[in-house]
Amino acid sequence: MPKTADTLLPDPNRWKALVFIALAQLMVVLDATIVNIALPSAQHDLGISDANRQWVITAYALAFGGLLLFGGRIADLWGRKRTFVVGLLGFAAASALGGAATNEAMMLGSRALQGAFGALLAPAALSLLAVTFTDVKERAKAFGIFGAIAGGGGAVGLILGGFLTEYLNWRWTFFVNIPFAIVAAAGAYFVIREPAGGRNRSPLDIPGVVLSTLGLVALVYGFTRAESDGWAAGATVGLFIASAVLLGAFVLVESKVKSPLLPLRVLMERNRGGVYLSLGLAVIAMFGLFLFLTYYLQIVKGYSPVMTGFAFLPMIAGMITGSTQIGARLMTRVAPRYLMGPGFLVAALGMLLLTQLEIGSSYAGLILPAQLLLGLGMGTAFMPAMSLATHGIEPRDAGVASAMVNTSQQVGGAIGTALLNTIAASATTAYVASHAAGATNAQLLQAQAMVHGYASAIWWAVGILAVSATIALTLINTGRPGTTTVAAGGAGAAADAEDEVKIPVIAH
Repeated sequence: MPKTADTLLPDPNRWKALVFIALAQLMVVLDATIVNIALPSAQHDLGISDANRQWVITAYALAFGGLLLFGGRIADLWGRKRTFVVGLLGFAAASALGGAATNEAMMLGSRALQGAFGALLAPAALSLLAVTFTDVKERAKAFGIFGAIAGGGGAVGLILGGFLTEYLNWRWTFFVNIPFAIVAAAGAYFVIREPAGGRNRSPLDIPGVVLSTLGLVALVYGFTRAESDGWAAGATVGLFIASAVLLGAFVLVESKVKSPLLPLRVLMERNRGGVYLSLGLAVIAMFGLFLFLTYYLQIVKGYSPVMTGFAFLPMIAGMITGSTQIGARLMTRVAPRYLMGPGFLVAALGMLLLTQLEIGSSYAGLILPAQLLLGLGMGTAFMPAMSLATHGIEPRDAGVASAMVNTSQQVGGAIGTALLNTIAASATTAYVASHAAGATNAQLLQAQAMVHGYASAIWWAVGILAVSATIALTLINTGRPGTTTVAAGGAGAAADAEDEVKIPVIAH
């Protein structure tokens, strides 16, 4: 008790600390969307093929999602402040490498490194916020500011990415991270005071980390090989089998080791399992769409990068409105499934509108209302899902349960980008082959084929969102969430606070 008495006193520098923690969060959120706008220009300059372009997004999402649980354990073991600073400096170095990229391999390697250091940075930031703000009211206010930055940062990234790409160079969408990271790291080093006694000294589950990461990489790479080699090709089937074996071994290891990376009890409860599954599937649908719309607006419609950034604002506005004005207001009054199920269905309706996409489609008549529906639906579903992600959880598992929902989104994003890009590319190739004989304008044919490919993939996204809604309505059976907070101390304080964090990241 004598050692913990000082940790209960408010940190006099806590609000200064929030500035630097929030700055780091803004950098990570910016990076997730800023690169989408710059991707067509970067692809052209570096000679990245259409089949491999999605790896610029996927490499980041897969490394981030695959290592997020591991990053949380590293923060517990090393200390949150040290992990936070290392993550920031590593992210800055990876960004410098991406901005200086001269070929495809260098670009993809830098994106994977960004994801890996982001996986160190993100859980450490949340944990620092949790142990820095000990008063319940102040903690709620601090997390509210942090969440607003996470939600609004995506819009800032889209617009900033457009300005940097159009008026400077796509490389500046990477270089812009460096001053953010250095300022945040310096501020964290001098201002943040981490309370003593909050580390978790249990041994690392190295086999779990290796098996889960390799299994997820094999799964996503299997989807990408399907585009070039076909779904029945030996390499494609082999990768899917390898993924199943590796992930099966991961589950077996987690059931046997004393300190598992992911305790299976976190996944087995039907409500939590329903949240992870439905959200992961919904993100599969959303991430592919971001890539398609970026290319459609820039390549087919001829939008500048800045115009493309502003064109995404209705979706971001819809998400913020759905989260704060619908989901957050109703989630203590309505059972979660009655917000999540209809929310996913509204998003599916928006996606259904986009299946009508053609070369001459009107932005105001088709794309804008579709984006609003998508944003409203996903935002409404997201808030109760975040609350339910830690339903009935023990305090010692609250942190890993929160990390798991982020992991399901990042991995869903990686799979979604690979899967839907594969479907779109296959449909485009088939369209060109069947219409080439009677074509008089090769450029027009290519544009028509591209839009046909996008529409074909979006039909799959509609179906995936419908499945998400079905899972939410059938698996999730809890009533209205309670308003009490689980008390935890020492090492559990961060987990308790993470249990309270409801940060909308699916937009990114």
